[in-house]
Amino acid sequence: MRKAIGSNLYRLQPEKTLFMQCDIQEKFKPAIPLMNALIENTKKLLAAGKILNVPLLVTEQYPERLGKTVAELDIQHACANIPKTKFSMIVGPIKKNMAAIFSGKPQTVVLFGIEAHVCVEQTAFDLINNKVNVWLVADCCASRLNQDRDLALERLRDIGCVITSSESVIFNLLNSKDHKEFKQISALVRKVSADVQLWRRTKAPEK
Repeated sequence: MRKAIGSNLYRLQPEKTLFMQCDIQEKFKPAIPLMNALIENTKKLLAAGKILNVPLLVTEQYPERLGKTVAELDIQHACANIPKTKFSMIVGPIKKNMAAIFSGKPQTVVLFGIEAHVCVEQTAFDLINNKVNVWLVADCCASRLNQDRDLALERLRDIGCVITSSESVIFNLLNSKDHKEFKQISALVRKVSADVQLWRRTKAPEK
């Protein structure tokens, strides 16, 4: 059942917000048709988070087989990069880092990564069950099939996640043209985000 309208109407605050990047790894590149678009949008989101001092936690699913985080993404500012075999990101080291960063838990997690209907979805379930608000960045999420991603977005909206976009998150955190970092952020968002074909049939990867 969906939450009542208005239950999630609030502004993101950098000091109460955590970015969580889920398993955007090298070995997924051939399997995810929209991987390039996801990477382009995620680069923008990560850069804005770094400028606005939003803490970042990263996971990698079974990196021995699936590789490290894609080289195009700069995650050097991440508070931790945790390998895992559980699908959900909510594993022991992630919990410890959350507690250390926020002296408990964040108000909101901005969640993004792959695959939307597996690891991202199960992470969102665990966060919602732990009474953490989740903003799911739809244009930074992907699955091998658009229908799997889109159905996951519907399920996650129904349990109370805010379904949003990278630029929406960035401007929500910025809040005003008077923000001291406005010029840096403005330069980041000048280029329109990559189209991730929401609610459209998956196109076969180019060979």
